[in-house]
Amino acid sequence: MTAPARQALIRRTAHLLRPDPTRVVSKIFLPGQELVGAERSRSAAVLERVLAMPEAEVVRLLAATMASFGPRHRNLAAMLESRFGLVAHRLDDPGALSPERRQLIGAYFSQEYAIEAAALFNPSMVPHPDQEGLAAGSTRFVMSARGVGEGHISSIEFRTGTIDQDDVLVFDPLSGMTMLPQTIPTTYSRAVFAQQYAELGGDQSSARFLLEDLPPLFVRADLDRAVGELRAQRLTRASATKTIERFERIAACNYSITFPVDSALSERVILPTGPSESNGLEDLRLVRFTEPDGGSVYLGTYTAFDGDRVVPQLLRTNDFRTFHITQLSGPAAKNKGMALFPRQVNGRDLALSRWDREDNSLAVSKDLFAWEDLATLQTPHEPWEAVQLGNCGSPIETPLGWLVLTHGVGPMREYSIGAALLDLDDPSKVLGRLREPLISSDAEQRDGYVPNVVYSCGGLLHGRTLVLPYGTCDVAIRIALIDLDALLQELLGAGSAPEG
Repeated sequence: MTAPARQALIRRTAHLLRPDPTRVVSKIFLPGQELVGAERSRSAAVLERVLAMPEAEVVRLLAATMASFGPRHRNLAAMLESRFGLVAHRLDDPGALSPERRQLIGAYFSQEYAIEAAALFNPSMVPHPDQEGLAAGSTRFVMSARGVGEGHISSIEFRTGTIDQDDVLVFDPLSGMTMLPQTIPTTYSRAVFAQQYAELGGDQSSARFLLEDLPPLFVRADLDRAVGELRAQRLTRASATKTIERFERIAACNYSITFPVDSALSERVILPTGPSESNGLEDLRLVRFTEPDGGSVYLGTYTAFDGDRVVPQLLRTNDFRTFHITQLSGPAAKNKGMALFPRQVNGRDLALSRWDREDNSLAVSKDLFAWEDLATLQTPHEPWEAVQLGNCGSPIETPLGWLVLTHGVGPMREYSIGAALLDLDDPSKVLGRLREPLISSDAEQRDGYVPNVVYSCGGLLHGRTLVLPYGTCDVAIRIALIDLDALLQELLGAGSAPEG
């Protein structure tokens, strides 16, 4: 396709979302737990110093803290009281302290964390669950984004906005505050625990003993009871302690969180919670998934990183307020970049996978949790994708086939965005793929934290326009509007290349 034709196919908007270091959350801060001298930790020393302060000094310091930090956090007083509760067990009579001293202690055990101080990039976009009150032809959307803060820790953030019948896109204003969720009791899957334990390895006999004592769906009390029964047999089961440790880790990696009902969606931030994601939640690929009964739910696959291993995990929500996190398993649930199809195809759950690190593959599952490799869809073919291929989000259903946005890596580790088209009834058949990229880094957007990279985690179909948010150089977010019909024509015509 010639340059003028490509420019007619793609319109880049003026939007540029840069990282904002003023977007902060409050995290617990624990001074080093190493011993000072022989008998006390640094946390104990801090407590002693605050307890020794005169009450007037406590009141003055707390007032100054509230004046400085209160406007940056929702209900800071309650947050500080909660932090005090985490260390109250160290005190002989915590109830005897004044509210001011309790909150001041909470402040000494708190810190601000700038969630996007380093970067804001790799977005995905889906229709908002609330489409009420819009003008004809308009769509309200939710956009996820990957924020990176201190220590290169990645988190999941959200933005909202609308795009009207003339393809004018507007982001909703931010409230200026952010917040972390509360962990809530969750329901576990015995099948997920069995799959995860099998991948971790270890004594299967002890694992079977524990699993057979659990119902298909269970809660924490069920797990505690089963663990207690296995622990009682540790004299005759040498691996019991190790098995219990592994089950506890699996439980910690599968969890549920919720945000206050009166919080704005753009205020909600998901930081690492489970051990498998301790060093970051990366590149959420959101999709509105139509279930077999016709209902819908929002699903997202993201990369969990613990500092050593990367694994895909599943996020599930109905309202973007309460989220359920589940581990994935199986040979196709490896490496980065899984992306779910928005519905079952021929009664099977399908996903795009890059389990071998360089090809676009098709994966299949019976339960959305355990994934098998089904077929290789694309191998590196063009010069701009010769290093590796991957997807840029979930497939988008069109009358002519499943539209798949791809990424390719070429010379000098330059990332570009391309596209392919899969057969609707048999997605293992590639109907066409672009010979040239849709979007590549140019002189205006080639410099940043990681130079020469454009990357997306998913676009939104709005009428006959594909709205594609994408990250530039792992630092900021831009928006492209793509003519769907022109793109499909190119995929099925002279601009496409056969597979192989």
